Amino acid sequence: MPRQQQSATRSARRRSYDQFCATARSLDSVGDRWTLLIVRELLAGPRRYTDLHADLPGVSTDVLASRLKDMEQSGLVTRRRLPPPAAASVYELTERGHGLLPVLAALAEWGAPALTERRPTDAVRAHWFALPLLRSLDGLSHAGVVEVHLDEGEFHMCAGGPTSGAAVYGDGPAARADARIALDVEVCLALGRGELTFAEAVKDGRIEVSGDGPLAAELRGE
Repeated sequence: MPRQQQSATRSARRRSYDQFCATARSLDSVGDRWTLLIVRELLAGPRRYTDLHADLPGVSTDVLASRLKDMEQSGLVTRRRLPPPAAASVYELTERGHGLLPVLAALAEWGAPALTERRPTDAVRAHWFALPLLRSLDGLSHAGVVEVHLDEGEFHMCAGGPTSGAAVYGDGPAARADARIALDVEVCLALGRGELTFAEAVKDGRIEVSGDGPLAAELRGE
């Protein structure tokens, strides 16, 4: 066997647990450091490499490029070229990649109790709070786009409807929002830890809801 092929084979073996187990096979694809956080960012829709690098503070350019390449090979992401005038390449999740949303939501729920005080070294992005908020809005009768205002910034998310194959949330204000909510991070964290329900927070005035449509009315408990 040629030396290059032998090296590639050894590399592939190092990345695999070589266990006939669904959990091990899953970790073969997503167990590397940064992989699931890249998925978290791509749940916001197609992203350019520079955007991903900006919202993944701490990752090196080499590691990010390597992870994206591995994720392409695993069928989790695809890369495509935007038409002019953008003329830029973007990465986006495949249907299989979007299937990791419940995994990330479960990890966010499991890890929520560990979010006590923000450490001086901790970076933060407003849209990182989307997953615990989405969990608190499970079971809505009406679907739509919710614009979220935190002290740390604004983001928007799709609530109350199917999200497979579509952007789950996005950074910044929405082009069109069906409802707008304002809250602080402490309330968001309490929702993520299950210490507070969305309805309780609205009733206590800890979440402000605005908007005229049926989704906004449902969020207000009307």
